[in-house]
Amino acid sequence: MNDLSPIANLSLVLDNRLKAKFLYWLGWKVVDIAEATGEKERTVSAWKAREKWEEEKPENRIEEALVIKITTLILKNKKTSGDIKELDLLMRQYERFARIEKYREGGSESDLNPNLQQRHIKKKQKSNHFDEEQTEQLISLFEAEMFDYQRTWYRAGDQRTRVILKSRQIGATWYFAREALVDAVQTGRNQIFLSASKAQAHIFKGYIQAFAGEACDVELTGDPIILSNGASLTFLGTNAKTAQGHHGNFYFDEFFWTHGFNDLNKVASAMALHKKWRKTYFSTPSTMAHQAYEFWTGERYNKRRPKDQQIKLDISHDALKNGKYCSDKMWRQIVTILDAENGGCDLFDIEELKFEYSAEEFENLLMCGFIDDGASVFPLEMLQRCMVDSWEKWSNDFKPFHQRPFGNKPVWIGYDPALSGDSAGIVVVAPPDQPNGKFRVLERHQLKGDNFSEQAEFIQQLTRTYNVTYIGIDNTGMGTGVAQLVRQFFPLLTEYSYSPEVKAFLVMKTMDVIRKDRLEFDAGATDLAHSMMSIKKTLTASQKKITYVATRSEETGHADLAWGLMHALANEPLEGQNTNNKSTLEIYS
Repeated sequence: MNDLSPIANLSLVLDNRLKAKFLYWLGWKVVDIAEATGEKERTVSAWKAREKWEEEKPENRIEEALVIKITTLILKNKKTSGDIKELDLLMRQYERFARIEKYREGGSESDLNPNLQQRHIKKKQKSNHFDEEQTEQLISLFEAEMFDYQRTWYRAGDQRTRVILKSRQIGATWYFAREALVDAVQTGRNQIFLSASKAQAHIFKGYIQAFAGEACDVELTGDPIILSNGASLTFLGTNAKTAQGHHGNFYFDEFFWTHGFNDLNKVASAMALHKKWRKTYFSTPSTMAHQAYEFWTGERYNKRRPKDQQIKLDISHDALKNGKYCSDKMWRQIVTILDAENGGCDLFDIEELKFEYSAEEFENLLMCGFIDDGASVFPLEMLQRCMVDSWEKWSNDFKPFHQRPFGNKPVWIGYDPALSGDSAGIVVVAPPDQPNGKFRVLERHQLKGDNFSEQAEFIQQLTRTYNVTYIGIDNTGMGTGVAQLVRQFFPLLTEYSYSPEVKAFLVMKTMDVIRKDRLEFDAGATDLAHSMMSIKKTLTASQKKITYVATRSEETGHADLAWGLMHALANEPLEGQNTNNKSTLEIYS
């Protein structure tokens, strides 16, 4: 007997004759089809003969199945995001069959292969241009692929100022990139994207170019991107000088992590002085000590007004989870990961995330809780001195999109293994090219899972990309297996066996580097900043020694990127490099 699973796929098709036909095309025997459909064998044989199932061309079989699948999806009352994407894909396939049919009826080869015609059209088309049909396709896909909470942002799009506190990885940058492109195409308004660094701002650009290509096969080029209707899409880092002189709708990404928010916001908001422009701020939370916190709470509004004109805002999750126009004329919303899940986002396994993150990390990263960095060894105020716009500041010798981004200059790698449920951290650091110069974090990666051979292979790939002269690995737990494999292709590996003394050395070295303004990393690397902020000083179980942990319980999380960075920095002695001392402190290896 054949596998009965195709019956389930045809369950919404009520006609047994159709079921029988498709099962026959799948290779079933008539006797098995009769048993599966409950029909007599003679009846199935009669259908087969009368409709000439065997003579049907393969393309007609596929087209008929495609029509039934599309119809089934269209008739579903409540469609998931997966249904919508599948329907869009199937409709594209159906268009191909329509072109085949047109070709059969005497059409040209360009009907069968529209790329031939498209190449000819593109030669005549304006650069960065959307015609009426392409505009409709763009809007259609934009509106079809929203989750409910993104639809709330869409409905609030006419607000002068939107301020959104959000969970990580819920598609905010992806959504606002699409929203901005649709607005630029429809209205001709300029769109400005402001992020902690230019590298971060160009994530918007990638999303916009991908959206235009996916929706209507329009290739967008240029920096800034200038549409044929005159609208410009400009991508800026948080350098006040580069932010001046522009005007348009602006999107301020991760504003809670930028340095000097008050001064920067004066420049940024000036870009949208005209009443036709709109301002959108969105970010994961950092600390309540950040300058943007008063902007979020409304206290900045109060500081400029007498007491009788001051306001009191309710910024609780209950008050803002559905979005609210507040008395300072700003529309605010809080979107946690649970709100995103309730809003249709099926991309997360919440229970798995609760296992992977400590309660403190889960609250901050995913539930929009602010960090209390008062007890942190590396508070945000200290780290902000290290945050730079890497694309601008390092452009002379660091080319992130090249096959050898740092040429043949040496780099150091730090690796921190995964503990129970969390991730491993790998950080690539460019050491100073002169005594007591600056360290630069070129790359950082977090690797999930417990496959130590894959993680060792990832490190080996980095040795092909860079001229790696040092690798430091914590050999605790899973790190032992990774270290053994790494040593096979990098014999000079340095291993760290953790103890209170080793941790103290790593932290003291890193603090010394930061206090002397010798560390730089891209301002968009908020994951690295958060990782470092989570490290606190505490006592060992015996209460006799000081040690350092990432959270209240070392088992629930361990700031992998921060420790990975420290393993790299530790290659320089505690007192710094000089002509008499150029090697790591071997006592700690």
